[in-house]
Amino acid sequence: MSPLRDIYNTLYKYFGPQHWWPGDSVLEIMVGAILTQNTNWENVSRAIANLKENNLLSLGALAELPLEHLAEKIRPAGYYNIKAARLKNLLNLIKKDCNDCRDPRDFLDEDREILREKLLAVKGIGPETADSILLYAAGKPVFVVDAYTYRIF
Repeated sequence: MSPLRDIYNTLYKYFGPQHWWPGDSVLEIMVGAILTQNTNWENVSRAIANLKENNLLSLGALAELPLEHLAEKIRPAGYYNIKAARLKNLLNLIKKDCNDCRDPRDFLDEDREILREKLLAVKGIGPETADSILLYAAGKPVFVVDAYTYRIF
């Protein structure tokens, strides 16, 4: 077993599931993982609230929403044009990979390594975002390495 897996298992055994990432649904967690890039969570939560208030937090609604309207709804998260395109890229992957599934859990029900490679192939999704989706949305055992992790190690 790898040293990181040992650390993960030790922490998980001691602390148990933390349900750390805020979100009412798997899709909300996935959207949040993209929106939190280069911004703070307060701004992300405002952008997600905009989507919720307009009943847009579903695969179908987000897929149908024109890019410029999506960008406007997520404006509080910053870099909204870039992030809107990244969200659309992720939605396109889900649609293509999952034959128009309505539940993103169907897309996430894949081997961890295969799913990670698919996520990393999406323009705008790097290792930290992919691993956040794997851990918090898909519930797969992954160690998310971010700036704070680098500082610790």
